[in-house]
Amino acid sequence: MSVYAVDELINQARVLASDYRKTMGKPLAGISSEIAEHDAVTLLDLELCQPRVSGYDALGKGSREGKRVQIKARVIPEGKSSGQRVGQLKLDQSWDLVVLVLLDESYEPLEIYECSHDVIADAMQESESKRSKRGAMSVAKFKIIGELAWSRDNANASASA
Repeated sequence: MSVYAVDELINQARVLASDYRKTMGKPLAGISSEIAEHDAVTLLDLELCQPRVSGYDALGKGSREGKRVQIKARVIPEGKSSGQRVGQLKLDQSWDLVVLVLLDESYEPLEIYECSHDVIADAMQESESKRSKRGAMSVAKFKIIGELAWSRDNANASASA
């Protein structure tokens, strides 16, 4: 399948996911992850693992060469950024980075944050909550300990410069 065909399918998936959420009042299961994987690969120069590997989704290229990357997604409804959580982070699996793709209500990428295994492990160890012991973390905490790897604002500013 050509790159154009994949891009077109992802764009159709964005529309379907957004319409489904608006109509049904809940997300279409699994679609944000698929869209986020596509966005992370495209925007951060990653390569999806084929076949799939337990513990990570992609391998880094360029500045992330050789890094094993987990890709997480979260749709951030406008005005409702608090209380959002990142999917489970399994510290016992083999990975180097987690990238968190934040999507708007139209499933378009807003920001992508990245954080290393060591930084996440340290943050989880410092926290005494039961959630962190299960590998759960808030989006707000991830943004604090992680680094902004890409943002729509910076991409648009670069494109117009």
